[in-house]
Amino acid sequence: MNLPSFNWWKNWAGILLGSCILAAGFVFFINPYKIVPGGVYGASIVLHNLFPRIQVGTFGYMFDIPLLILSAVLLGSKLGSRTLVAAMITPAIMNTMSALAYANQTALEQLDPARLLGGALNMSNHLMLTCIIGAAMIGLGSGIVVRCRATTGGSDIIAMLMQKYLRIRFSKAILWVDGLVVTFGLLVIGLGVGTDRGMDAEGCLSSLYSLVAIWVISRVIAYTISGSNDDKMLLIISDKPIVELREYILKDLDRTATLIKSSGLYTKADKEMLLIVVHNKEVPGIKECIRVADPNAFVIVTDAYDTFGEGWKKLPVKGELTPE
Repeated sequence: MNLPSFNWWKNWAGILLGSCILAAGFVFFINPYKIVPGGVYGASIVLHNLFPRIQVGTFGYMFDIPLLILSAVLLGSKLGSRTLVAAMITPAIMNTMSALAYANQTALEQLDPARLLGGALNMSNHLMLTCIIGAAMIGLGSGIVVRCRATTGGSDIIAMLMQKYLRIRFSKAILWVDGLVVTFGLLVIGLGVGTDRGMDAEGCLSSLYSLVAIWVISRVIAYTISGSNDDKMLLIISDKPIVELREYILKDLDRTATLIKSSGLYTKADKEMLLIVVHNKEVPGIKECIRVADPNAFVIVTDAYDTFGEGWKKLPVKGELTPE
């Protein structure tokens, strides 16, 4: 009998850790302040304000289970065990944390920040800070889950359905879904539609914080999955061999490059073209070396969105999730 590999345990531990971080971001920093960061759980926060006896995580189940079924039926996607587990345990962790964080059922239904952890974590006077911290935790947790080749389901499935059947680009579909959820939150939490509270100025303000949260979440997810993505690609064209640059790349940077023989379109003169990808901090050294060796060289510096191969990342396996 073969025991599971270290990577197997690492991925499952990562899914559990990511789900806990995501749930904590909602429970302690987002839900109590009625910030609606789009997606399934954003819609769940709004519905909890209409039906306070039903917890946010429970509404998450009400969305996720049908969406996962739709994904299997309409998109023909295979629901991996990791995705199923992540989608099922995240709402459960969220509900458990909420029940432990509030002293009684009334406080739990109201999600009153003044009674969160006995009032020890009341950030009502620091809404921007709690918005950023909560969004960063949600993004970090989601990113860890994705790095473990899973997803918590949710609005991504709606976006994929819109892409397939309405011919709307995935990134634009996500924007539309999040926009509708934030608008839903503004109507219910801000304007009091469907409640007996009437218009709430603080509720309207929370919609603006929701936009901040959506942006922070997207940036943190991308950073968690792919890192800072600050790699640069340089294309260097010179009329003469730049021996100094070759030596600098090979010895000082301990890298290699691709040497391409080329010619000028107008002059038809032979030229040497070097193609290299380096980290952003290595660009100034290369520029200085080129300036000394050939001030007339033609240099292009551009972003390398993703770099795979020796010395860089491995190519993604089939079905591996990557950010837009």
